Amino acid sequence: MIERWDIYEIELNGPSAGNPFVDVQLSTRFQLDDCVVELQGFYDGEGLYRIRFMPDTVGQWHFVTQSNVPELDSRTGQFECIEPSTGNHGPMHIDDTFYFRYADGTPYRQFGTTCYAWTHQGEEMERKTLQTLANSPFNKIRLCIFPKDYVYNKNEPVYYPYEGTPLKNWDFTRFNPPFWRHFEQRVLDLQKLGIEADVILFHTYDRWGFEYMEAENDDHYIRYAVA
Repeated sequence: MIERWDIYEIELNGPSAGNPFVDVQLSTRFQLDDCVVELQGFYDGEGLYRIRFMPDTVGQWHFVTQSNVPELDSRTGQFECIEPSTGNHGPMHIDDTFYFRYADGTPYRQFGTTCYAWTHQGEEMERKTLQTLANSPFNKIRLCIFPKDYVYNKNEPVYYPYEGTPLKNWDFTRFNPPFWRHFEQRVLDLQKLGIEADVILFHTYDRWGFEYMEAENDDHYIRYAVA
């Protein structure tokens, strides 16, 4: 069972040869009665593929996968979506032009701070930041996906978003799964504290060449980031 507005994840084993980030297409069709949602999956390294879905309706959902790889195609399943528990307010949306409100109707009044390069500081500093936030009044922080180079931050990050070597020798067709797992974990850490993550997808404070990616690479990056 999965709560309404929680994340249901499908994990599948598939090919790791070649370049699965571009060679393998994977999507899933989720359905509850007349409600149909189609989502793209993604390659998470080491032969693992994932599809993530946030159900917004209580009931019995069914799914079927579509892929150009036979071992990932036509995989079926079902799960029950139940009512949300206390504290699970669902996603946020704009309310009456100028305000924010969660899906269950709870108002959201943001009081935020910035931690732009927080996820690139290493375990000790990142944990210390979480402890500080836990004792703060903030309910939102703004942070970047890409590492950031500016006067307050000159260190090299622990992880990079792509395979390759710094500073500018990257393969923009191959993502680095440990980087993305680490970033996801930090967003989940914030969620546990009741803090919304205001994620910056692109910025120009860069010395690694990420700001100069071609449009095709930008599109590939966006699709992977949102999956």
